[in-house]
Amino acid sequence: MALLRIEKNNGIATVYLNRPDKRNAMSFTLLKELVSTAEKLKKDRSLRCVILTGEAQVFSAGIDLADLNDPKNRAFAAWELIKPGQSLFQKAFLIWQQLPVPVIAALEGFCFGAGMQLALAADIRIAHPDTKMSIMESRWGLVPDMGLTRSLKGLIGLDLAKELTLTARIFDGQYAKEIGLVTHLNETPLAQAQILAEELSQRSPDALAATKQVLDAMEHNPKRSLRLEKIWQFKLLMGKNSQLARKKDKNPEVQFLPRQYK
Repeated sequence: MALLRIEKNNGIATVYLNRPDKRNAMSFTLLKELVSTAEKLKKDRSLRCVILTGEAQVFSAGIDLADLNDPKNRAFAAWELIKPGQSLFQKAFLIWQQLPVPVIAALEGFCFGAGMQLALAADIRIAHPDTKMSIMESRWGLVPDMGLTRSLKGLIGLDLAKELTLTARIFDGQYAKEIGLVTHLNETPLAQAQILAEELSQRSPDALAATKQVLDAMEHNPKRSLRLEKIWQFKLLMGKNSQLARKKDKNPEVQFLPRQYK
């Protein structure tokens, strides 16, 4: 059985974590599939939006502890942690930030540990109010090492980030919305994510790619953000989809071309 299930419809790819018997816990193999799937989606210029969610109305209960405790995996994990550059554990999550389309996480059930770090790597999070969430790594004597220092930055204050990470406290979606960890609450988060994805797909795919990159730079690379504004605006003005966007504003039947820029 594939550990990820993908549905594509009208330029929207819905990626399901597909280990329902394990509450979609993330094995090392699943982490590799997250990377390879994101790399394929990144090349698809017809893509307009990605939704990340889990089968059986559960996002993810976190890292698969059986994999983590398996002696066979220790050498692999050790190499990933000492080698130069991003580890598999970081890339599997941060790669979703690199997609040139918006990524929406639809959360319900459990969103623990690695699941939480995947949700934070999305651009927008829609959660059921009763979703159970936790930055759980300290409970297992570990530190979050899946890109949390990038994906959590700017969402909540450093003091609260420390409190939630140090305590591994479990909280619900309502609290997550109050502190800014999730964008929206909804009783049917996947349906709401699909509605938002359809709205986003009515915009130029090149403008979506540009806006995501510019706003990410505002948070993570502010010295480059003003320059990126200029670069992207020039590229968009020279592109075909910008012209089509102005026509579409008067005639909704106008269709965009596949994304021109990476």
